[in-house]
Amino acid sequence: MTIDPEWLGMVAAFFTTASYIPQAIKILRYKQTEALSLGMYIMLTLGIFFWFIYGVMLGSASLMIANGITVILSAAILVMKIRYR
Repeated sequence: MTIDPEWLGMVAAFFTTASYIPQAIKILRYKQTEALSLGMYIMLTLGIFFWFIYGVMLGSASLMIANGITVILSAAILVMKIRYR
């Protein structure tokens, strides 16, 4: 039995991307971000953006989809971090 690497990438992408949703919801609900590191979210968002570009260059659907959605979620958390200081 062989597992298609792209399918495995999609499963990994689902879980890593979905992990940002509870944090974003909690920030929207409580408007508290003091425990989040601004520097970490800046670097994380940039890193995810470059993973997305890498996925585009490779033509990898799992990298493009996961990192495209994740960079939006991470950037949203970053914006809320700055807004709700």
